[in-house]
Amino acid sequence: MKVTRFFSTLLSLLLFSFITTDIKAQVFESKNFKNGLVVTADKYASEIGNEILMQGGNAVDAAVAVQFALAVTLPRAGNIGGGGFMVIRLADGETAALDFREKAPEKATRDMYVRNGEFKSDLSWEGILAVGVPGTVDGMIKALERYGKLPLDLVLQPAIKLAREGYKLSYSHAESLNNHKDTFKKYQVSAEYFTKKDDTEFKEGDLFVQEDLANTLERIARFGREGFYAGPVADAIVNEMERYRGLITYNDLYNYESQWRDPVEVEFKDYTLHIMSPPSSGSIAIAQILNMINDHPLEEMGHNSADYVHLVSEAMRRAFADRSYYLGDPDFVNVPVSELISEEYNDTRMENFSTDTVTSSASLSHGEIAGFVESDETTHFSVVDSEGNAVAVTTTLNGSFGSHVSVSGAGFLLNNEMDDFSAQPGEPNAYGLIGAEANAIEPGKRMLSSMTPTIVTKNNRVDMVLGAAGGPRIITATLQSFLNRAVFDMRPQQSTAFPRFHHQWLPDMLFIDDFGLSPDTQNLLQEKGHSIFPMPGIGRAHNIYVEPDGSYSSGVDPRGDGYAAGH
Repeated sequence: MKVTRFFSTLLSLLLFSFITTDIKAQVFESKNFKNGLVVTADKYASEIGNEILMQGGNAVDAAVAVQFALAVTLPRAGNIGGGGFMVIRLADGETAALDFREKAPEKATRDMYVRNGEFKSDLSWEGILAVGVPGTVDGMIKALERYGKLPLDLVLQPAIKLAREGYKLSYSHAESLNNHKDTFKKYQVSAEYFTKKDDTEFKEGDLFVQEDLANTLERIARFGREGFYAGPVADAIVNEMERYRGLITYNDLYNYESQWRDPVEVEFKDYTLHIMSPPSSGSIAIAQILNMINDHPLEEMGHNSADYVHLVSEAMRRAFADRSYYLGDPDFVNVPVSELISEEYNDTRMENFSTDTVTSSASLSHGEIAGFVESDETTHFSVVDSEGNAVAVTTTLNGSFGSHVSVSGAGFLLNNEMDDFSAQPGEPNAYGLIGAEANAIEPGKRMLSSMTPTIVTKNNRVDMVLGAAGGPRIITATLQSFLNRAVFDMRPQQSTAFPRFHHQWLPDMLFIDDFGLSPDTQNLLQEKGHSIFPMPGIGRAHNIYVEPDGSYSSGVDPRGDGYAAGH
């Protein structure tokens, strides 16, 4: 059942990648921006973020405006019914990480997806039981209150206007709505919001209006946090729970709080990476991989050579094996961060590495830590302002359009993040990721995530703002966006667009961009024992790079229809 579902999910990802790779990304490689730059998955959102910067807002103001805009223009991933992570680096050197990840409801139980002794994986993927307590609204308001310059109502106005007056659908947006039409029809309210009344299909250029969502955003603009977690919107969420026998209560909504955390800091060459800490797993994985490959002659190997891909993918394999065992919500489990990212530990993880052959995943488990008794439809955006402040945000509903359940009268979709728990420890989730007890379901617990917003500094100044969408491929896409510049000195757009590869321990496959590695390279990798699985896109990144003169350049991923806007 789970294996079938993994490959079904993979097929959906392939289909979406084929759609988005037909879209020509807006690329500004030849133009640098001095006063600010916003790179997102959507043209409207990028332009709104840039408008906020031009109105005197800082990078945090722009990021909050982008988040709410994406809730309107990218409902498959942008959201107010989901959650995510934000990493902030101020021009004065202050760094912060905000965890607005969803939580399991109070009524959630470890075996809530087991029926008559059998694990029912679909319950954690679609429908009301897949929904975690949303965190986006609380997180955006917390970020704005601590670091923003502009009032909430001003920052929200562009999103409200887009929702009320409508906007023209892109080709990929229209196709994604059409592809999920049958699933939306299972839920009356979602059918009303996201399918056409005459049952025809959406087309590129159709005007998409969302009155109920506009009203919800206006309530948030007027009442702040209470406009979502209390009052009519909270009533609507709880009513939806009662309609389909869900778990989220008024107490769950009232008690939700996003959490400020310290980012994980990783040194590599002349760079420091500031990465979202657990329950994001990307920081630990990237730190481990960089430690494992640091002593190898990466430049001499050559970019994407068979030896380079073999080395890095073998490090990926080991990091993901550790991810499955050790990582979870640090408020609930002891995550041995310092041990996992230490040079000594990662040296031991590579002791059985061979330059000539793979270490099979079946024979490779997690490493031993002394004293230690763990979506694809995500969206990432990067923002910098004229003062040198930078923000990296990755946010998601998990699967495309989340649970597919919409909140009647409120106009938004609810997430399906409960699938990111080890819904049954030892069983793979929709993306083939295996989890253990550290990531088992508990009331109030945050589920493990692959989202990896990252800010890279050099000489104590922001050098890169990185992140990606694409489930577990977020981690490896972000890693390669960094290595392409830090090791191989690629130009910004080249660094983002260059072919990528991915290994996540299980399933034991080396995923590659199908437009990338040469046949000779693939043959050499297969001779080393790699099982290669080409796919149209390994993640979708939206990056910003700082040039030597202090100007900003974008890295817009051609695998999607992202957009850069700056001034």
